[in-house]
Amino acid sequence: MLAGAAVLAAQAAQAQEVNIYTTREPGLIQPLLDAFTKESGIQVKTVALKDGLAERVASEGENSPADVLMTVDFGNLVDLVEAGVTQPVKSEALESAIPANLRDADGNWFALSLRARVLYADKDLNDLISFTYEELADPKWDGKVCIRSGKHPYNIALISTMIAKDGAEKTEAWLEGVKNNLARPAAGGDRDVARDILGGICEIGIANSYYVGLMRSGKGGPEQEEWAKAIKVILPTFADGSGTQVNVSGAAVAKHAPNKDNAVKLLEYLVSDEAQGIYASANYEYPVKPGAAVDPIIEALGPLKVDATQLTEIAANRKTAAELVDKVGFDE
Repeated sequence: MLAGAAVLAAQAAQAQEVNIYTTREPGLIQPLLDAFTKESGIQVKTVALKDGLAERVASEGENSPADVLMTVDFGNLVDLVEAGVTQPVKSEALESAIPANLRDADGNWFALSLRARVLYADKDLNDLISFTYEELADPKWDGKVCIRSGKHPYNIALISTMIAKDGAEKTEAWLEGVKNNLARPAAGGDRDVARDILGGICEIGIANSYYVGLMRSGKGGPEQEEWAKAIKVILPTFADGSGTQVNVSGAAVAKHAPNKDNAVKLLEYLVSDEAQGIYASANYEYPVKPGAAVDPIIEALGPLKVDATQLTEIAANRKTAAELVDKVGFDE
């Protein structure tokens, strides 16, 4: 009897935990996990990985302790599915909170927060009040565009969206046009676009929205506050008027999750109003749940209309996008 009771106690204890494997910086998600534990009583154990998430879980096989796989970039989420390390989840809470184009149709992964690919522009460009991604290739911007490597996942996602909309041939011509407009080689990071606008190297560039929050809040240091003062931010759309391109952070339930029910509870919590508010305030990301609170710095950029292209469709174009970057010598 005692042995049986001990087993039951151990099982009960195990049932009150959930294990996350994540490539996100632990400090960014810890406030969310602490809030989940406080509300649910479920303890969260985190394994932080720089890369190789799918490979790690696959190598552990059925003995893997991973319950939730959390990462950034929808391409990485699709890769988890293709590696066979996820399982489908059916949840009314997740499906009602997350727009259909921002989650896997079979429930294998779910976006949890968004970052928009926006335009940083010289604050003195008074006539520039709207912009399309296609305009990056307009010769009027010859020698005036800054951007990071075309091979970076942020830009591969944008190029892949172009392919989904216009096909590879037109996208190649657009990419060639953008390359011709570069003020400097495609390199560095997104915040370097703001730095180089301040330095007079370029007038416009494409970068992620959440970096604006990091710079303007002072979290990036006083130097980056000055970079942020030099720019205004425009939420571009595609020429078809469909909206702004976004990338995501997201998560999936691991194929052999020993605590599946708790994993689902965690994902459902992460799309609650409380958790979506924490995402917004802690990381300057857009909530994935329509109507959830947005940090004031990001809210000041204007209302975000998300491009409706299915993320899975975009992810399917990543190989072609990378090939086009090489073909036009974008990073050379």
